[in-house]
Amino acid sequence: MQDDPRFGLSRQVTLPGPLALDGGGLLAPVAIAYETYGALDADASNAILVCHALTGDQHLASVHPRTGKSGWWARMVGPGKPIDTDRHLVVCANVLGSCMGSSGPASIDPATGRAYAMAFPVITIRDMVRTQAMLMDHLGIDRLAAVVGGSMGGMQVLVWAATYPDRVRAAVVIAATARHTAQNIAFHEVGRQAIMADPRWAGGAYHETGDAPAAGLSVARMAAHITYLSEAGLTEKFGRRLQARDQKSFGFDADFQVESYLRHQGIAFVDRFDANSYLYITRAMDYFDLAEEHGGMLANAFRGTATRFCLVSFDTDWLYPTTESRIIVQALNAAGARASFVELSSPFGHDAFLLDSPELDRVVGGFLRAAA
Repeated sequence: MQDDPRFGLSRQVTLPGPLALDGGGLLAPVAIAYETYGALDADASNAILVCHALTGDQHLASVHPRTGKSGWWARMVGPGKPIDTDRHLVVCANVLGSCMGSSGPASIDPATGRAYAMAFPVITIRDMVRTQAMLMDHLGIDRLAAVVGGSMGGMQVLVWAATYPDRVRAAVVIAATARHTAQNIAFHEVGRQAIMADPRWAGGAYHETGDAPAAGLSVARMAAHITYLSEAGLTEKFGRRLQARDQKSFGFDADFQVESYLRHQGIAFVDRFDANSYLYITRAMDYFDLAEEHGGMLANAFRGTATRFCLVSFDTDWLYPTTESRIIVQALNAAGARASFVELSSPFGHDAFLLDSPELDRVVGGFLRAAA
């Protein structure tokens, strides 16, 4: 139950580091914000790490302190749920570079006493995972029962399995990819340019002016949000219906419901996310290419692994379509890894993994029980 004192404990730890980064250099100290749900068993063998997506955070199944809304995967995590907190200690950490308590561009640089801003080092998905490994060491967890994640969270799961194979018993990769395509990079670049074109961005130093680039960040969110949906879903939800009017205005207000929806998404996002963090995390995603990190052959990333894999895609996801999951499955098969794969049907596009999906619940819950 969510009133159990073990459920949704928010913590922050500052580790001395240093953390060696893929881009060169060291980061120290390293702050990590995280939440835990459930309890660790006597031999510390029942921990599950859940990795969040680009704009997610550690508030996995608890009320978000800024928005007042339920955690982003509250339907999936809890007593008796697919990720069962009666059986597992569930950990979710805010990624490196983010703005919800882990070290990022909004953090204070100990050398200057001011926010890092654009002086924060450029990071990678593997840097994020190294930070999570530091947290597991801090918690006394040598081996994880499972690592689970969707979208960018799925990228982290793949890196965990490739970088720390002896520490991951099972891996659940949902709606993800093993590398960013040119189209993925292109959409992210539109968002970054929208932020940097906002005069209030001030070269990233807006923390000193107290005037954040809200307009640019809002547009970035609007552009990205389109990629999370499907054409069929947008048509069903909005079509060409007008917003609170009987006829077109012949102006540039939000005539259509879909326009109003996107503007709302952009404005709401500005209230909870940092613009520089958006730049850094999208860049980390664009740099992601797991095969490149393993001699250009994806199968090399999983050679000899004992980890069991479960991959899930959605038929209307055009951001990370099923073909991307099949590439990963083929690499796992070539490496001799144990892997299962399913494509689920959903009208919701990429965001399907965040929305009500009984089929996904059954797949994840069944796999984790079998892998225990």
